[in-house]
Amino acid sequence: MSVESEVLRAAADLISAFENNDRAVYFACFTPDARFMFYTLDHALESRAAYEAQWDSWVKNQGFHVQACASTNQHVAICGQAAVFTHNTASRITTHDGTHLYHERETIVFHKIAGRWLAVHEHLSLVAEESTQAPALTQAPTPL
Repeated sequence: MSVESEVLRAAADLISAFENNDRAVYFACFTPDARFMFYTLDHALESRAAYEAQWDSWVKNQGFHVQACASTNQHVAICGQAAVFTHNTASRITTHDGTHLYHERETIVFHKIAGRWLAVHEHLSLVAEESTQAPALTQAPTPL
């Protein structure tokens, strides 16, 4: 399997776990010191544990639940034992306020550790043409 195929497989596993609300598998795709930057938060999440706590808060306080997530326009850039994966997402999320569809762009940096590609950084942003149409978000972003 090529390095690009390995990274695409790691990304697919992460996306699948997100879409299926498989919290344990999803967070196992990230290193403990991974950093997360979401446009819906005014600060970075400096670790996987911080993101897990934020996720749990979204679930408890806003009823966050992923209904679907489609990934398109995937690209992988290999940089030695690191890889930058970018894609567009269309995610359907439910909260206590109803169902919301988000079109976003995401960058995930993977690092190969002990033979496994793990995410060390995730950055999520709105697709440019929709950034002025998106509702004000106090609920969960749609990270993958």
